[in-house]
Amino acid sequence: MEIINDKNLVYQPSSLLTDAVYNFCPGCGHGTVVRLVMEVVEEMGIQSETIGISPVGCSVLLYDFYKIDIVQAAHGRAPCVATGLKRVMPDKFIFTYQGDGDLAAIGTGETIHACNRGENITIIYINNGIYGMTGGQMAPTTIPGMKTSTTPQGREISTTGYPLRITDIVASLDGSFYVSRQAVHTSTAVRRTKKAIRTAFESQKLKKGASLVEVVTSCHSGWKMTPLQANEWMEENMFPHYPLGDLKTEGKLIVKS
Repeated sequence: MEIINDKNLVYQPSSLLTDAVYNFCPGCGHGTVVRLVMEVVEEMGIQSETIGISPVGCSVLLYDFYKIDIVQAAHGRAPCVATGLKRVMPDKFIFTYQGDGDLAAIGTGETIHACNRGENITIIYINNGIYGMTGGQMAPTTIPGMKTSTTPQGREISTTGYPLRITDIVASLDGSFYVSRQAVHTSTAVRRTKKAIRTAFESQKLKKGASLVEVVTSCHSGWKMTPLQANEWMEENMFPHYPLGDLKTEGKLIVKS
């Protein structure tokens, strides 16, 4: 085996990640975001003070990958669990890791009310536009015309309504402090997402409200595409509906011309 010295080291996993093999499909953005969260926690030196909450969905096995405390929540209830933990242990860094089927469907009420109350938590929100783990069904975030296992001809607005831009709703709430929408399909996007996640964690120190970072990503298995095709389709179709960038910083909405 070739030994690589520190001068040639390009990348090294966070020491807070276990040796468990990810259960995510190869090419899925979940693996990148899971890694970024632990990189931020380690760089901030808060691993002993951080507690994560993983609900049902692709994030359900988060406890297998992280060497920090993880609490399992029922489907959609992660913000409730996070609220309880933060109120009991206000000096801890509390975060949830949720998909769109969890956060923007069964957990819509929990998300909205936790953020509206200004609970001092961080929410990591993965949006791939479908129920990725359970069969690729239409989700509230499915965009018009998008094919899913339950909308094989494409989502019809006349019968199923419009996609839910829950991040925009959260940004409009008085209780939210930092809200951002990012992606992980390119190296530049990964760096921006990592910066957003760090900002969300650092915002907890200020105790001024909830932070949410949405990551728009692909589900090539559910979309029936190759990873490359899925990324290209995401750029062309998802990003116009879910434009990237900060929506709210330091409690102030960002107005884009």
